Amino acid sequence: MSSNGAILVVDFGAQYSQLIARRVREANVYSEIVSYEITEREIKDRAPVGIILSGGPKSVHQPGAPSLDPNIFGLGIPILGICYGAQLIAQIEGGTVLKTGRGEYGRTTIEVNDRSGILACLARQESQVWMSHSDSIVSVPDGYKISASSLQAPVAALENASKKIYGVQFHPEVVHTDGGRELINLFVREICGATPNWTSASIIEASVAKIRSQVGDGKVLCALSGGVDSAVAATLVHRAVGEQLTCVFVDTGLMRKGEADEVEALFAGKFHVELIMADEKDRFLSKLQGVEDPESKRKIIGENFIRVFESIAKKLGDHKFLVQGTLYPDVIESGGQDAAIIKTHHNVGGLPEDMDFKLIEPLRDLFKDEVRTIGLELGLSEEIIWRQPFPGPGLAVRIVGEVTKERLDILSAADAIVVEEVKSYGLWKELWQSFAVLPAVRSVGVMGDERTYAYPIIVRAVTSEDAMTADWARLPFELLDRIANRLINEVAGVNRVAYDITSKPPGTIEWE
Repeated sequence: MSSNGAILVVDFGAQYSQLIARRVREANVYSEIVSYEITEREIKDRAPVGIILSGGPKSVHQPGAPSLDPNIFGLGIPILGICYGAQLIAQIEGGTVLKTGRGEYGRTTIEVNDRSGILACLARQESQVWMSHSDSIVSVPDGYKISASSLQAPVAALENASKKIYGVQFHPEVVHTDGGRELINLFVREICGATPNWTSASIIEASVAKIRSQVGDGKVLCALSGGVDSAVAATLVHRAVGEQLTCVFVDTGLMRKGEADEVEALFAGKFHVELIMADEKDRFLSKLQGVEDPESKRKIIGENFIRVFESIAKKLGDHKFLVQGTLYPDVIESGGQDAAIIKTHHNVGGLPEDMDFKLIEPLRDLFKDEVRTIGLELGLSEEIIWRQPFPGPGLAVRIVGEVTKERLDILSAADAIVVEEVKSYGLWKELWQSFAVLPAVRSVGVMGDERTYAYPIIVRAVTSEDAMTADWARLPFELLDRIANRLINEVAGVNRVAYDITSKPPGTIEWE
């Protein structure tokens, strides 16, 4: 997507940068995350209608702390600084930021002094907001006014209406801030004057036009996994190029129980395109033999995935394009957009450099919730739309250690039980993901008065909006008891069950 007319979110290493971008998109305006190293020239070339400076983990006084090209403040483009971003505005423009020893964390009350500007959306003089800072702005630059304060922060909000530069010490992007979404909407729609044209219809129209331009009269292969991402990507490409598309399901042997049969049943009749089922279980298992490092697993799977498609393309003769359901969070976590590498997604950083395909990634700029909305707009069934996310490397990254046939069989059976019980309890749509993990360790147990030495199964369930952050799900004890009881009694080789109560961050949703 072009940044022209968009809102740029400048990332200073914040936990919530992706959430800020999503909040802007919820106002039907395209947003894009960029590095703090972006220059004045690059900003001019992108021609955004507004800029939001994110929070960040560092102090503005820390040596090597991220900063911003000061010339950007003179471009006349509206700017909103959040937390660290607000402190950076104060520091660069001539105010004072100090480590006062009186930080604020969590829900905080602010006193609103002026509701004529950025805080016009706040209904009360005393409002509840979410704070997370140790430094504080103690004086504002010339030309700025203080529009809110708190007990520990003399400047909880500052603004210069003539320059259209605003800063808030709190986090309007999180749900704990009263009127936070309205504040972002006010900045985006009223102060920046952004056109609300980021809609499902506009995304579909732009994607179809871009695909037609990329492909021309070429032939296209689509990596169809059965998940919502690849299904929506396939539908978009089919709308764009019709019979030029061939879908391929690669059975790596790393899929959920019954996945291949389910995909064939779901898609063979629903997509009016050729569907090729490629059985490659032996290939992937042999390539993963002896491999324990998760990054190595991902790269091996990514490379062999492409090699299988190259082989199929060679047999078909003339397919030069490959469709993937890559999402924006995949790109960010794999080190795209100048972000740190959290884990290499097999369909991004795990791809080999020397592949024969040109990639078509129509969902690369989208978050999961946007993909689901577009899928509904395209007419896909809710059965497809609400499938929980499943990692491209499959069960290989849910086995902590070497992938073996025995471990795959155990984990596949265990995962099927978790899925079945969550669905029967009516929580499937409420959870972002729910699944089983098998660490390649054994523990002692007692079953039938005899000693056992078998694998543990770890149950993982999280709630999330976009997978960039997630909270562990508070599953009912009754459900956990049912899951544990079935795992112990029905899956040979399992003698212990644990429940993962780690949120993201500090953990990730998947274990590897």
